[in-house]
Formats: sequence, C-alpha cells, structure tokens
Amino acid sequence: MGTPIQKSDFVLTPYMKSDDLQATYQILNTVVPYVCLWLLAVKVAAISIWLLPPIIVLMTLFSLRCFSLMHDCGHYSLFSSKRVNRSIGFLLGIINAIPQYPWSRDHAYHHKTNGNWERYRGVADFLSTEEFSQLNDKDRRTYAFIRQPIMAIPGGFFYLAIAPRLALILGIYDLLRHIVTCWQQDRKMSLAAIISTHKSKHWQSTTEFWDLLLNNVCVISIWIGLSYLWGASFFLSVYSIVLTCSAVVFICVFFVQHIFEDSTAHKTASWDYLQGAIEGSSYLDLPPILKWFTASIGYHNIHHLSERIPNYHLEACHQQNSHLLTNVKTLRIGDMLDCAKFILWDADSNSLVSIESFLQSTRLNSAVELSPPAIAMTIK
Repeated sequence: MGTPIQKSDFVLTPYMKSDDLQATYQILNTVVPYVCLWLLAVKVAAISIWLLPPIIVLMTLFSLRCFSLMHDCGHYSLFSSKRVNRSIGFLLGIINAIPQYPWSRDHAYHHKTNGNWERYRGVADFLSTEEFSQLNDKDRRTYAFIRQPIMAIPGGFFYLAIAPRLALILGIYDLLRHIVTCWQQDRKMSLAAIISTHKSKHWQSTTEFWDLLLNNVCVISIWIGLSYLWGASFFLSVYSIVLTCSAVVFICVFFVQHIFEDSTAHKTASWDYLQGAIEGSSYLDLPPILKWFTASIGYHNIHHLSERIPNYHLEACHQQNSHLLTNVKTLRIGDMLDCAKFILWDADSNSLVSIESFLQSTRLNSAVELSPPAIAMTIK
C-alpha cells in the first residue's frame, strides 16, 4: 500500500503568483466586449429583434466570464493587490447584480468545508437520507421537484436579480425594528450604540452592509438609467434573459464540480481537507471556448488545493500535478444531467445517493427485516 498523498507533494507555490498585466488584460477582454455587445444589441433591435439571439448568447457568455473573474477577485488571486481585487470585484459584481464581498465570504466558507457535509450541504441545501426518510410523501415530492435541473432557471434569476435586493430590504427592516425596541427600553441610548449592538442575519459585518448597499444603489440606478435611455421593455427583457442564462450556467457548473457519483461526502469526524479537494471536486473537461468563458474553473481540484492560484495558472498547475490526480473524477458536459440525481447525503457511506437508489435500498432492507418471521411461519 502506497504512502498517502500530502498537500506538500503538490507543486503549487510557483503558480500562486498574480500577474497584474495578465489580469488587466483579462478584465479588458471581458468587460469591453460585454459593453460593446449591449451597444450592438441596441442598434440591432432597431432593425429586427430576430437578430438579437446570437448577440444575447455572446452577452450571456461574457456575463459568465465576468462572474468567473469576480470569483477570482474574491479569493484575492486575480491581482496582486488586495485593494485592487476588492475594487475590480465590486465593479464585476455590479455587472451581474450581486454584491461581491458577501458572496465571497459565503464562498470562502464553502472552500473551508468542502466535502464536510455536516457543515456544508452543497449548492441546494441537500438533506441527509435520515432527514429525507422523516418527510411525508408531499414534502418528498416537493424536495425532489425543487432540485430538478429546470429549477435553475427561476432559481438563477432569483439568486441574482431579487435575492440581493431582498436581503437589503429585510436587513434594514430588522435594523429599524431593533432601533425601536432599544428606544422603548432606553430613550437615552444613542443611535450609534444601538447600531453597534445590532446583529443581522443578512450581513455579518459593517463592510458587508456597505458593499450590499452600494451594490444595490449602483445596480438599481443602472436599471433605471438604461431603461430610460433604451426603453424599459427592451432593456429589462434582454437583461433578464442574459442574467438568468448566465446564472443557470454557473449554477450548473458549480453543481457538477461537487455533486457527482462517488464524490466524497464525510461527517466532520472523518473529514479531511485534502481528500475533500481531490475527491470532493471534479475535473470538468470543457471545450476550449467554454474553458475560456469560465476562466478555467473546470480545474476545480487545483482551485480547492489553493484558491490563491489565479485562473490563468490553473491549467499549467493541473498539468504539473496530473500524476497526483489519478483519483479525480473527470466529467464532461454530457454528464451534467446524470449528476443532477445525486441529491441526498448518505452519512453512513460518506457518499451522495439518488432518491431512487435510497428508496430502493430502504425497501430491500424492509424486506430483509420481514423475512425471518415469514420463514418461521412457513415452518410451523
């Protein structure tokens, strides 16, 4: 039996250096075409709306790439400066209508717990087989329906267009209620003191609040301004399609990078960070053009081994360490739908299973338990 692989066995450090020139080039070759495509769409729509679909496809792909580069900024890997990563990440967040800083904090938690299914339940808050077995038939059907691939369409739109706005509204409402409650208890309490004691479930720090607020101000201002400039029906319809489609793509990509047959899914006690990175993440082998638009995020095992490796070094790092990645699950676009069925966590086997296989095993176990009494009655 060979020696277990250690993180120190991987050659990672040389690839962790950010290249500001290359990062700047990536921002320019992504944001500039995206803006130009919007201007082109306005011109084309004046001629015929039937010329819009190919432009919308390209806009969706560039929106996806904007999100992928924002993801790198959240890991402080795209540029060498933390401040530049924050600034550029904020601007990229505006393009996709999502507050970059709170999103990056949630995403960092995913990195810290990947493969530990007691602490992180995947992209759609999956249930364990034990929890699922306690549901009634109606709740089981609802659970399965909500996690169907088709639900990524409304889910993607809600995730980008509605959720950040809703989080700000609900958070401010909670804050106002807290202010009123504090003043009812002590009218002399200062507003600053009241705010300092408020803990919101919608943001975890003052920095997150300001990022959420400024993102909403910028995004809604752009919505209003471009609706006035280009017409609300044109802008909002095209924008909604682009935003929804790009969200669907990156939700599906993120899903299959962690949800697949034989993906490691351990309890906290048996969880190992390295195993979570190698066996709890897939290598998504995409065509070159999609690899570019997703900023090489398909090399997900390397990304989880070190999130400080910028996207433009991931492929080289993967090739350098390919001999250590023999246990990595390789997936392609055609495998995506098959992965969608693994939506239950089996804590006993440390694996992900489908509802169908779980119910089948449950029926078999029930049959085995009933067999001895049946045999005894036959003998009598």
